[in-house]
Amino acid sequence: MSHYQGDDAEYMEDEYEMEDVDDDMDEEFRAREMGSDSDIDEYDYLNNKVADTSAADARNGKDIQGIPWERLSITRDKYRQTRLEQYKNYENIPHSGEDSKKDCKITKKGGMYYEFRRNSRSVKSTILHFQLRNLVWATTKHDVYLMSHFSVIHWSSLTCSKADVLDVSGHVAPTEKHPGSLLEGFTQTQVSTLAVKDNLLVAGGFQGELICKHLDRPGVSFCSRTTYDDNAITNAVEIYDSPSGAVHFTASNNDCGVRDFDMEKYQLSKHFRFPWPVNHTSLSPDGKLLTIVGDNPDGMLVDSSSGKTVTSLSGHLDFSFASAWHPDGVTFATGNQDKTCRIWDVRNLSKSLAVLKGNLGAIRSIRYTSDGQYMAMAEPADFVHVYDVKNGYEKEQEIDFFGEISGVSFSPDTEALYIGVWDRTYGSLLEYGRCRNYSYLDSFV
Repeated sequence: MSHYQGDDAEYMEDEYEMEDVDDDMDEEFRAREMGSDSDIDEYDYLNNKVADTSAADARNGKDIQGIPWERLSITRDKYRQTRLEQYKNYENIPHSGEDSKKDCKITKKGGMYYEFRRNSRSVKSTILHFQLRNLVWATTKHDVYLMSHFSVIHWSSLTCSKADVLDVSGHVAPTEKHPGSLLEGFTQTQVSTLAVKDNLLVAGGFQGELICKHLDRPGVSFCSRTTYDDNAITNAVEIYDSPSGAVHFTASNNDCGVRDFDMEKYQLSKHFRFPWPVNHTSLSPDGKLLTIVGDNPDGMLVDSSSGKTVTSLSGHLDFSFASAWHPDGVTFATGNQDKTCRIWDVRNLSKSLAVLKGNLGAIRSIRYTSDGQYMAMAEPADFVHVYDVKNGYEKEQEIDFFGEISGVSFSPDTEALYIGVWDRTYGSLLEYGRCRNYSYLDSFV
């Protein structure tokens, strides 16, 4: 993956904001400052915060992101078309997005698996590296952890309140002593990736930093630097339970390494090296196989105990940044900058089972529900696709909004889906709830 932050900043500046409507937005804000009556729905003066959008608001016709299209000189449909035509997908291999179209499965749209619940604009989800989008994690249907500038914050959808969990803007050092832990800690860590599961939070940084915090106790438990290599960025972290019951996590790095840490002993337990920078890894449910994807069109399936290659995964046309296993342990998915997600079956890896197509960019994040019913794949911006896995990925729900996507996460019980949206004006956290045969009344808890 690209490791030049100057390039990242320039790319993000160019691509990340709703540029075509900026002038109209500026007019809206000027009207707000002048005390226009029309902004009551946009701004809650009593609480001094931007008003959120509820499910009831959306049913009454309000835009889920609170964008006042009726005041702008461009319609939503027209702006959507403009985005589809003008959004520049980042490619390391030219024309990979165009060349991949011929393999793609035609899916039916119109599925309704998760319904809109709330858009919380007081939650500002942010990203630091344009290729890394794993910065939102739900630990329950009401509890979400995400990056917001230089802090990991916790958001409660029950109380609609947020709290800082880990502030990395200054000095962070472990409050516990463990062999191999960097007691001096880190200063001004730039968090590139994040993982949260149960009570463990692991943040990875641009200089190979790893910061581990248990959510049920104060302070930071463990700090480590994976490498002092110039190309050290931590691309992805995955937390998992080992067969023995011990909590482990794997860190994928740009120095071509994958490292496994034992969080019971607070020690590095395995270190595998590969021919190219590793952007993402995911462990099979039985713990025996690792999916490895990175700066090569071909991925790999490797033995998790030895790191030896079991087979290569051929089909993608660009670099990959996402992978995920289905809970059945038989199929898994990989996401690529060629705008596709490929589904693989371990019983026949000579070719992928299905190729699913994005609308405007790379597939940068993939998640399965814990029951295996649905899979979500996120593009860099504007679209999250939710597929009906049990029915062969034949039908999808397309969640459509505007803004860069910092991460997606299903809650462990599958009842909630959260999407982080990065935008200067309309940055927020979108919450969706699983559709059931019964329905809920809107209520204030």
